[in-house]
Amino acid sequence: MSRYAATKIEEKWQKAWDEAGIFEAKRIPGKEKYYVLEMFPYPSGKLHMGHVRNYTMGDVVARYKMSTGHNVLHPMGWDAFGMPAENAAMASGGHPKDWTYANIDAMKEQMKPLGLSLDWSREFATCDEDYYGQQQALFLDFLDKGLVYRKNAVVNWDPVDMTVLANEQVEGGRGWRSGALVERRELTQWFFKISDYSEELLSALDGLDNWPAKVRLMQENWIGKSRGLQFGFERTDGGDPIDVYTTRPDTLMGASFVGISPDHPIAKELEAKSAEVAEFVAQCRKGGTTEEAIETAEKLGYDTGIRVKHPLNPDWELPVWIANFILMDYGTGAIFACPAHDQRDLDFCRKYDLPVKNAFFTLEDATPVANEALVPAKSEKVRWVDHFAGLTEATGEEAINTTVDFAEKAGWGEGVTKYRLRDWGLSRQRYWGCPIPVVHCADCGVVPEKKENLPIALPYDEDGKAIDFSVPGNPLDRHPSWRDCACPACGKPARRETDTMDTFVDSSWYFSRFTAPHAKTPTILPEAEYWMNVDQYIGGVEHAILHLLYARFFSRAMKICGHLPDGCEEPFDALFTQGMVTHAIYQSTGANGRPVYHYPEEVELRDGGAFLKESGAEVKIIPSAKMSKSKNNVVDPLSIISSYGADTARWFVLSDSPPERDVEWTASGAEASYKHLNRVWNLCDKIAAMEPGTAGQGDEDLLREMHKTIRDVTLGIESFGFNASIARLYGFTNTLAKSKAGQAAQKQAIMVLAQLMSPMVPHLAEDIWAHQGRTGLVTTAPWPVADEAMLVEASVTLPIQINGKRRGEITVAADLDKAEVEKIALAHEAVQKALNGGAPKKVIVVPGRIVNVVA
Repeated sequence: MSRYAATKIEEKWQKAWDEAGIFEAKRIPGKEKYYVLEMFPYPSGKLHMGHVRNYTMGDVVARYKMSTGHNVLHPMGWDAFGMPAENAAMASGGHPKDWTYANIDAMKEQMKPLGLSLDWSREFATCDEDYYGQQQALFLDFLDKGLVYRKNAVVNWDPVDMTVLANEQVEGGRGWRSGALVERRELTQWFFKISDYSEELLSALDGLDNWPAKVRLMQENWIGKSRGLQFGFERTDGGDPIDVYTTRPDTLMGASFVGISPDHPIAKELEAKSAEVAEFVAQCRKGGTTEEAIETAEKLGYDTGIRVKHPLNPDWELPVWIANFILMDYGTGAIFACPAHDQRDLDFCRKYDLPVKNAFFTLEDATPVANEALVPAKSEKVRWVDHFAGLTEATGEEAINTTVDFAEKAGWGEGVTKYRLRDWGLSRQRYWGCPIPVVHCADCGVVPEKKENLPIALPYDEDGKAIDFSVPGNPLDRHPSWRDCACPACGKPARRETDTMDTFVDSSWYFSRFTAPHAKTPTILPEAEYWMNVDQYIGGVEHAILHLLYARFFSRAMKICGHLPDGCEEPFDALFTQGMVTHAIYQSTGANGRPVYHYPEEVELRDGGAFLKESGAEVKIIPSAKMSKSKNNVVDPLSIISSYGADTARWFVLSDSPPERDVEWTASGAEASYKHLNRVWNLCDKIAAMEPGTAGQGDEDLLREMHKTIRDVTLGIESFGFNASIARLYGFTNTLAKSKAGQAAQKQAIMVLAQLMSPMVPHLAEDIWAHQGRTGLVTTAPWPVADEAMLVEASVTLPIQINGKRRGEITVAADLDKAEVEKIALAHEAVQKALNGGAPKKVIVVPGRIVNVVA
């Protein structure tokens, strides 16, 4: 008997696929295409089992669609710009470019043994000059169409990485890369006008039926559509009114003070005149601009001394405070505070001893309430103010709408719809990113670079001396031969823009670039028209807001600029968010009392515990944790491949749980997968050794089960139920192993089994196909189709129930009429015994289900 040698056969079949070029996608007009894409990786240099699971899922879909006759595009690239490369250069004294491309080479070598059906001819990295040069061309087109602009703005500033961060890149008030506490700074920045598309991006979510509901909800909440009231508070000193926007105008009778942002024009005016105000505002700017940072920060305020009149009663004056929790870029940068119905306002009023008034009683009855008691405002019915909104009772939504109507009719306010989504600030003060292609000229101002001068390439080396990345700040500011240039408009000396683009720009259009990766323009319309949209996109739910929302905006912008055709506004027709791969953490305590984490290969599992192989000391097991290099609970895919083969790794990550859930990698699970694939190979070897024409029993039963398996596995793959498909394949393998059918039936069954397993374990499937004497590749063979006639059961087993209790069963032809079924049932020994020679009182035959006899 021959032996299943995983590593040997995997190298053999990968070579065969490469030589045949079967994964190289070419546009074939008239042939139905299918574009499957996994979110491309950052080249950290190390592949992990999460990558393996993600790419294997995409590979199953790609291989299945190829078998069903589709022209499949399944590309791979690298999301290669960003801070980690620059940080690595700082730490090692090297260069981000060298570090990045070395990691790409390493990860590609790790990825190749997995046997993925990738079109490597379309590979690119976002740090390739060809790629970011076309990104610069897109920027210029967006600028021409008014989709990108420059303005002063208060931004999140990372004082360690010394760069601007988007709100989404601040976690817990800290920079997502450096971990430093974020500060507010006002800088001149470039912005994409994504907020102009708030309503379109929101309403279009309803059409994304093949996206997870949780992702659509997260985007809906992030866009944050709200209808509220905008009005002005009249100042008692005769200054310009202070405009506020509120989504809760129904709480206006509970107003305690008016708050303005530290960046509000009034605050800036006072800052210029008062050192005390300037000191306070400077303190406010130490915090970040994210909602999370604002909510968790200590509430700080400064009484400006300005007073305003309440719009419903000019005798009711409210103080104006500068407050650190108010953002200038949301609403109007000013609010009225209602502490009885808002926790943040209540915290502020408690700190500064300001009144807390119940909003839902008349002015005369608006006495202070206990600071400890927030009055329910939205869900419960409340007593309303007769002269204010004309209601005595109202629910929250009704009260809000009625208040807006009341203010509009009275002429002191206007109903306004606003969105939480802010414009996308793309400027980053770093080297390792796509340079923004504009020039600053003393005479001409901001001048777009000419397209014929693109790409504006990053400087790599100057006079044989590498750029010094150890100095804080942007290295491009310190590179005069790159920074200093001629103005494209007048030719006079000028300076390049030294900010680079947010790396999320790079990933916001890469899927479009894959349709024509080597083009001299961002896309080629005939290629984009054929390949777009992405039919199936696969990636982590952590990208629900940042990447996916930005990509939706970019596709719209590219269509406006003529780089994508109509119908590509939504780039991803279907989205699947996979679960993580987890592994137990093995932890001991070091000499300093701090935890020490051990790699799985350092640990032996026995007697229900975990013990270090070297010392025998027992260690703590923390089960099912996300694989993390910091916790050393990672499993190297190459070590698994060298021990068991890639097919074992692929089979295990697909089989153990539904793909949307986490899967725990265990050594025993991998071993079990390997044993099963060995069993399948041995079964193939046994069938191949059978004499042709060998007779047997149960041919039809085996083939009937084979067609049921075709149906079930197909449905599983099409619904992303890969684990369900694999469970069915386990069952059919057992059936085939026990079958006494003849050689022809068993040979047909094992070849179909190879076809059905091919998307999951393509190397083993190819070897089975060849071992059974088939020519060509199973990868290019048509997908088997279930014979509907074979799915119909020839016979059915019916239980016999006598006086309500099951007493036996009969097996009859599935299409036997009720009268014949009744005769057979009445002849059953248990029925004859119960009737004792008499006639039954009633016989009820439920076709295909049961026979009920009342004796």
